[in-house]
Parts: sequence; C-alpha cells; structure tokens
Amino acid sequence: METERSAAVVVASTSAAAGTTTDRTGSLITGWLTERGFETGEPQVVADGQPVRFAVDELLAHGVQVVIVTGGTGVSPDDQSPEMVAPLLDVQLPGIIEAIRRRGEASTPLSIITRGVAGFAGDSFVITLPGSTGGVKDGLAVLEPILDHLLAQRSGGTGHGPR
Repeated sequence: METERSAAVVVASTSAAAGTTTDRTGSLITGWLTERGFETGEPQVVADGQPVRFAVDELLAHGVQVVIVTGGTGVSPDDQSPEMVAPLLDVQLPGIIEAIRRRGEASTPLSIITRGVAGFAGDSFVITLPGSTGGVKDGLAVLEPILDHLLAQRSGGTGHGPR
C-alpha cells in the first residue's frame, strides 16, 4: 500500500520561464506542501498558456495527488491557466476559489478578478492560484483546513477520521 503523499507545483510565468524575472511563489507552495508531509520536487516553471496544460497533464499521468498551479489566473491576454486546467477536471469545486477571493478581498480589491479553478482530475486534486505571494498565501490558508479531508473523501473515505 502506498503511503507516500505526492504533490507538485507548476509556475505559469512566461517571464520566469525565460529567466527575465524570478518566481517568488513556487518555493512558498512547495515549502507549505513539504511541511504537510507531501513529497515534492522543485517547482516546474513554464510559460503561460499551453505549456501549463502539458505540465499538468504529465503530472496527472504520473499519479501526483496534489497539483498546484500558480500564476495565469488574471485577465491579461497571456493569463490562461484556468482554460488549460478546467478541461482536465472531472469534478470542479468553485467554492474553494470563491473562498480565496473572499479572503483576499480583505487585503486588496484586486483579489476578485482571479479566475482560478479547483477540483479533481481522477483522484488528483488540482488548483490554480494567483501568481502573487499574497494570493498564494490566501489560497494556502483556505486549503489548510480542507486539503486532507478532500483527499480522504475522494479516495473513498469520509474525511472524518480513520477509514
């Protein structure tokens, strides 16, 4: 029986992928996941758009339990992470994204323009978070009390204690 908890982070940033800027969100997310017992590699930095889809597809093909995409959730022409990830989801959980927007609104009115998606592709939980450190912190704060419950419930448990 597999007990390893696996997770991966995809950074959607054309400029970071080109080396012209430095991503500040990927390591924040991998640190959070590691603290919660997930095995993660280094964040995978890809250009916005189709490369996000390819990266997430590859991770899902390898059975990664949690995939967090950061970046590409705004409204600029390059921001396409929701469009790349949504078709991969069997079950969408829009309430999670709504909670992230509400949490962020306490700090900035700009939080309401994030267009993230969250849900399950098979047994893998996938979410797109904003590309800002504040948006990521809001997203992780929302995930903190529910992630283990989501994974347990999706694998057939109730999420309310031992199976």
